[in-house]
Amino acid sequence: MPASKKRILSGIQPSGRPHLGNYLGAMRQHIEMQKDFECFLFIADLHALTTVHDAKQMQENTYNLAVSYLALGLNPEKTVFFKQSDISEHTELFWIFDCLVKMPFLERAHAWKDAKAKGKKEESAGLFNYPVLQAADILLYQPDLVPVGKDQKQHIEMSRDIAITFNTTFGETFKIPDPLIKEEVAVIPGTDGQKMSKSYGNTIDIFAEESELKKQVMGIVTDSTPLEKPKDPKKCNVFNIYKLLATKEEIKEMETKYKKGGFGYGDAKKTLLAKILEHFKESREKYKEIYPQKDMVYSILENGSMQAKKLASKTLKEVKTKVGYITR
Repeated sequence: MPASKKRILSGIQPSGRPHLGNYLGAMRQHIEMQKDFECFLFIADLHALTTVHDAKQMQENTYNLAVSYLALGLNPEKTVFFKQSDISEHTELFWIFDCLVKMPFLERAHAWKDAKAKGKKEESAGLFNYPVLQAADILLYQPDLVPVGKDQKQHIEMSRDIAITFNTTFGETFKIPDPLIKEEVAVIPGTDGQKMSKSYGNTIDIFAEESELKKQVMGIVTDSTPLEKPKDPKKCNVFNIYKLLATKEEIKEMETKYKKGGFGYGDAKKTLLAKILEHFKESREKYKEIYPQKDMVYSILENGSMQAKKLASKTLKEVKTKVGYITR
């Protein structure tokens, strides 16, 4: 990869088959960035262990995510694609950072505050230390930019703070990365209007069988405005999802139908379903083609891990030298 290209680093948890929110919020950008950046992308299976405590489920989720990326157009010759757990440097650097970070700093993290607010008193130390491992994930690869959703901006800021703390304490070592946030898709609405998330059960599974996909789309929550009445498209979950996939002309056409009246939410949902099937037609076919090819998929991840480890080990060697672990 040309050295002149800026380096991008991103990770995504294997929490099941990717949904429309994953695609619009992160996956599409990861794939588009292959053209203009030096890309590192990892499956964050270490982070997933905070919630997934079943080996079979972890393996299935990881494999599904890998196949999904390949089906959507990720090119392993342009992106270093690997599993986080294959690179031991992540956890080694995590411990070094953990010894520099103060507990009040971690108590500021949104994920931890949310868990406490929901009364989850028995959350794991892994969740509490999540931002420290995330900092190690990022800083190991010395990226220029980290593409994230708006809700993850704080974690990038925390990674920057940890890098600055290390650099101040032991000498210049880490590049300070910047977050890259696409505002127009910062938060993807789910079928109930909340942020699309598996934890809310409001997702649209882009690789589901067509009957299941139709069930999810037709289940999108709408108000009770009668078919013949004009409707406000901006207040409609169906329209707010549709506009993220449709062209400007298609968006304008649907907006006109809403405001004119005589266009029901059922009609809007059918239009959205058709748009999803059209948009992902090629990817859905590729998913079915790639899924049985396990040797190929695992080989791609293993090759990516070998490439990632070269850079990760170089960074960690410098860190170990700075803190005094390597003397000769």
